[in-house]
Amino acid sequence: MRKIRDMGVQPVEHSNYYAAPDWAGARVFLEVVRSGSFRGAATKLGMSINTLRHRLSEFERQVGQTLVTRHIDGVRLTMEGENVLEAATRMETASFDFMHLKNRGNVLKGEVRVGATEGIGGFWLAPRLVQFQRDNPEIIVNMRCAMQPADVMRLETDLAVQIQRPDSGNLKLVKLGRLHAMPFATQQYLDAHGTPKTRADVRKHRIVLQVAEEIMSIREYQRILPGAPEIGTICLKSNNSSAHFWYIAQSAGIGILPTYLPAAGANIVPVDIEDMHYYHDIWLTYHPDASKTARVRRVIDFLIEAFSPQIYPCFRDEFVHPRDMPPTGGTPLREMIDPPGEPRPQRKSRKPQRG
Repeated sequence: MRKIRDMGVQPVEHSNYYAAPDWAGARVFLEVVRSGSFRGAATKLGMSINTLRHRLSEFERQVGQTLVTRHIDGVRLTMEGENVLEAATRMETASFDFMHLKNRGNVLKGEVRVGATEGIGGFWLAPRLVQFQRDNPEIIVNMRCAMQPADVMRLETDLAVQIQRPDSGNLKLVKLGRLHAMPFATQQYLDAHGTPKTRADVRKHRIVLQVAEEIMSIREYQRILPGAPEIGTICLKSNNSSAHFWYIAQSAGIGILPTYLPAAGANIVPVDIEDMHYYHDIWLTYHPDASKTARVRRVIDFLIEAFSPQIYPCFRDEFVHPRDMPPTGGTPLREMIDPPGEPRPQRKSRKPQRG
């Protein structure tokens, strides 16, 4: 075995080595800069504001400079802080590279963390991950669903499926397909209230609104129905994709949903209304070293197939109407409400007791 000295690694004086700034302090400094405030950084790092301030002060003491100044609207970098920011960012990149080297392996065993938007994760990926795990029994997929995309660069997850294109140039980026969305309702609702064809018709209906940056917003509602008051038009709001779907599936009103839901067996029907078709590209992102791990590579291949436009027409770039899509198999969502062979129990009426 070669000695470390023979490999060109020079010895370091211990007194100088242990005086070097630590990565934990640099991480706090980076998060304060990115969040723009102590409170935001403390929330992100899961620590108290007092602890965060103490660690930042210790980091400033280690580098011998004041790095940030406090202002009424947050924090600002000093000139010295700008110089340290560049070095701290390099420390972060080196730390991530080390973690990926640590986790590298060639066996199909272990945990893979997948970040996904809440709707895609819950409605599309979750049913397919069951079969994936049966085929790969020693791989544990830990799916993290949230409205905001996971930060792969900072190792919140190994992989992320999202509808916002990442802006980091250090990550691998794969376009999986395109998510299309349009108005949906149940047939029961349309039978009772009629089927709208134009924006003017929509004013006579009950609207279910998902308020989220990636999907729909009050601004979009105002564009479609300018001047329409919310009260009397909007019946339910949510920032949660699952709640939004169930509102519509239970005949509360008309709302915007992804066109893949009928293919998954959802008991809803598309409503063709002028100028109400939306789309977002679906992106897979991961660190360049992640694919060198066999279990992560297997999950990457699974995700690419799960959104294949060739297999699932709903993810093609061009819009394919839900009525023209073949069923994708699996347990229909309607059976989650009424499983076959298990009718809902009839509620017995209570007769008043004679006293």
